[in-house]
Amino acid sequence: MTTNGGFQPVFCTIVPPHVLDKLARNEDPALSRPARRSLEHDAYQRTHRRLTTVIGAPAVAAPAGAVADQPHRTIYDAGHQQDLPGTKVREEGAEPGADATVNRAYTGLGATFELYLKAYGRNSIDGEGLPLDATVHFGEGYDNAFWNGEQMVFGDGDNEIFLDFTIPVDVIGHELTHGVTQHTANLAYFGQSGALNESVSDVFGSLIKQYALGQSAAEADWLIGAGLLAPRVTGTALRSMKAPGTAYDDDVLGKDPQPATMEDYVHTGRDNGGVHINSGIPNHAFYLLATAIGGNAWERAGQIWYDVLTGGELKQDAEFTDFATLTVKVARERYGSGDELQAVQKAWEQVGVRTL
Repeated sequence: MTTNGGFQPVFCTIVPPHVLDKLARNEDPALSRPARRSLEHDAYQRTHRRLTTVIGAPAVAAPAGAVADQPHRTIYDAGHQQDLPGTKVREEGAEPGADATVNRAYTGLGATFELYLKAYGRNSIDGEGLPLDATVHFGEGYDNAFWNGEQMVFGDGDNEIFLDFTIPVDVIGHELTHGVTQHTANLAYFGQSGALNESVSDVFGSLIKQYALGQSAAEADWLIGAGLLAPRVTGTALRSMKAPGTAYDDDVLGKDPQPATMEDYVHTGRDNGGVHINSGIPNHAFYLLATAIGGNAWERAGQIWYDVLTGGELKQDAEFTDFATLTVKVARERYGSGDELQAVQKAWEQVGVRTL
């Protein structure tokens, strides 16, 4: 395991707080009440996360008899309460049950485990076979999903704006990748390093979906959270890596605020310095790289990103230029001076990020 400077775990959600803030101010109680409850849940979990950082989380090891290089999944049901983990409803090797949410969570954990193992030789989130636990049916109409440093948690959504958060497999992969980042580069969750933290999760969340569907870079939709928005919402997903800023344009949610290039970088004190907003820039750089190289994005493009994340040289407070420079370095080391290197350099140039 590569850990940069010791753990400083953070509380990360798939739906940005600025989206829930906007919903919480809506005049329609059907929209505002679930958003307010979700914000309250998130505030509690964020405080719990800070306490865990101070006192330490309990060590979790693979159980006796667990098979090496195989996932060890356990799904719990919170019964619309907030107590974690809840009641155990499915464990590794058990057959699917009647609850589709439980089944999707189980499958999504497995898809994430498989991508990291088969593509990068990584044994679970920590590289050492960490059991994968998830709780479903968290809270009442909870509009989010998160990794709390120890497990995954999924809300059912309010069915007005958001549907069940286990529907998009890339949401599951996104949140679990926050765990991979926690155990490797441990990127600080503020400003550009925080945007990189979010972007890395979007990148690998998308790769997990592409791997599971057998899609090439050209075939992929490059959307994060497709299928999560309710029918009344004018939009396709939470974010678009192909075209940041176009995922939704809705009378309730507003317009997707993500920039695609540094020219439109958003300076804000909200959302930890815009970590869910400015992540669109490195997201777009990865999309440009993957489609320029072609083939399966988890192979060469994903390998470059994975090498940077786990190589031990990425600092916790890294900015876009630092990350971009390392991608050029590892591309040269792994692939020489061929198409991969040129594609990496051009991708960052196209989004306006310098490489040193």
